Amino acid sequence: MTTNILEMRSITKTFPGVKALQNVTLEVARADIHAICGENGAGKSTLMKVLSGVYPHGTYDGDIVFEDEVVEFRDIRDSEARGIVIIHQELALSPYLSIAENIFLNNEVKGGSGLIDWNKTNQEAAKLLARVGLRENPTTKIMDIGVGKQQLVEIAKALSKRVKLLILDEPTAALNDEDSAHLLDLILHLKEQGITSIIISHKLNEIKKIADTVTVIRDGKTIETIAKADVTEDRIIKDMVGRDLEHRYPDHTPHIGDEILRVENWTAHHPQDPNRVVVDNVNINVRRGEIVGIAGLMGAGRTEFAMSLFGRSYGSRISGKVFKNGVEIKTRTVSEAIANGLAYATEDRKTFGLNLIEDIKRNVSMSSLGKLAKFGLVNDNEEFKIANEYRSSMNIKAPSVMAKTGKLSGGNQQKVVLSKWIYSDPDVLILDEPTRGIDVGAKYEIYTIINRLAAAGKGVIVISSELPELLGICDRIYALSEGTITGELPIAEANPESLIKLMTMEKSS
Repeated sequence: MTTNILEMRSITKTFPGVKALQNVTLEVARADIHAICGENGAGKSTLMKVLSGVYPHGTYDGDIVFEDEVVEFRDIRDSEARGIVIIHQELALSPYLSIAENIFLNNEVKGGSGLIDWNKTNQEAAKLLARVGLRENPTTKIMDIGVGKQQLVEIAKALSKRVKLLILDEPTAALNDEDSAHLLDLILHLKEQGITSIIISHKLNEIKKIADTVTVIRDGKTIETIAKADVTEDRIIKDMVGRDLEHRYPDHTPHIGDEILRVENWTAHHPQDPNRVVVDNVNINVRRGEIVGIAGLMGAGRTEFAMSLFGRSYGSRISGKVFKNGVEIKTRTVSEAIANGLAYATEDRKTFGLNLIEDIKRNVSMSSLGKLAKFGLVNDNEEFKIANEYRSSMNIKAPSVMAKTGKLSGGNQQKVVLSKWIYSDPDVLILDEPTRGIDVGAKYEIYTIINRLAAAGKGVIVISSELPELLGICDRIYALSEGTITGELPIAEANPESLIKLMTMEKSS
């Protein structure tokens, strides 16, 4: 019979006015990969913070049993001392330190004199990097490697602490397909070494691939735990949202009008290498009420095209023409692009889309303060009123518009981003990865908002790495490869095979 390495019994955690967890029970078998699923705000990360000591014993009710012993962690050092290591979605690495320095930070390798032995530090780091399959010099600075490799450094860091239970919170959210596949294979490899993993993820296909068991949490309560043989995406979704999602995409009946936007011969070069073309002679058009998708592999130039178009936020030696309603417009600066009716919701909402230390009210109004100002002063009452209207119409789950955006779930943060741009009243919205890192229930709400914008006569451009998403919501799809448009398909003719063929087409010389 399989023994459990972990049991969490009747865990209840309350914040002022909110019961985040209510009698949650979790059992994790030794050397298993246990997935935890749930909508944003369901309580998944809160439960893991209770387990890892981020929320110390005494701030919650219930018991944690680890290796058959009731444990009471005062902080994260206590849990790590027992072999429980958590890797948060926001990686906790210092960009200015080397890989080796990060791996052994607060866990330094010291020589006989009590000073750090740098030779041994680098040697031990090299051994750990080999275990996670990362071929990098231990002296390389973190800022000089990509996010996928940084995830591997975090796991190497966990291995240095003799991890028994590894907790990974959305480990592949910011990774491309290749890095994601490598990370999932590593988790399976760690299982073979006897290491137990808990993985929080919204990517149901990944969960089906590697998880031995799945526990679903909804509204701070355990809904059910499902064995691998019984796991289906439909069952997980039903448990997560409390209803069947027979149609993951809302019904959309397009009412397409005249052309609203046309981009001709758009070309942009790399900002650091002006001889390298990243967007090559792109021509696209969008009509009123139309949702147009842009499909492409990582590095195809999708985001670079959008950012160079929107106020030249990216690139050098940019050329080409932009027409709105048949009249040429200029988009040389962000302010000029906004004034001419364009809006761009970035793929990186936390860095470029929101001010996380500001409240919802200020984030909603920040791109359109001129609409609220008189004699150079912002009307606070009107700003509050507008923010409340968007909180209601966009179903932003927050106690008030004075809540800090950094405290919101990913789905609710994305709704604030959309609110900000919708309030600017654009004619064309460019949405770059609008549902990245959010759960299926929140995705459905975002799709509904996109449909609503199209129904209002806006032109909408959606950039997405998820082909099912593009196929589910768009009226027409362009494919981009190596910075070049390789094809255009009406939705009736588009399918994954035809899009992938266009997305992998090599640029003609």
